Amino acid sequence: MTVGKILEKLGQQIATCRPEDTIQTVATILTTKGVGALPVCDERGEMVGIISERDIVTAFSLRGGEIKSLRVRDVMTSDVISCTGDDTPARARALLQTHRFRHLPVMNDGKLAGILSIRDLLEIRLEETELEVNVLKDSVIAARFR
Repeated sequence: MTVGKILEKLGQQIATCRPEDTIQTVATILTTKGVGALPVCDERGEMVGIISERDIVTAFSLRGGEIKSLRVRDVMTSDVISCTGDDTPARARALLQTHRFRHLPVMNDGKLAGILSIRDLLEIRLEETELEVNVLKDSVIAARFR
């Protein structure tokens, strides 16, 4: 299975924000969409960063009440690590673990194709593991009747 197939399975609609959006706007989008991070896209629709719940909490802890006047561009991560739809789930998990974050944008030909969370990848791995266990159980049962 590829990351692209996982995105197809998830059938997600990508919510994004803009660099000039307020932190309150982003917090509202994160809450209403039930997601933990948003790609930040410019006026051409190109991804220029990502902002996560962790970025907001960090900004609040460092800047306190000033957070009300901050914009996404002030706290977003600009140097975004991503994968492609052709990557394996194992590679995506490795990127998340290595860089210690929980959301991974998926880019295809320079365009944002989706965003994977560590939860998405763990659910897929759990499904694969359960399938493997069932195949092994069937093999053991079949071997008993030989």
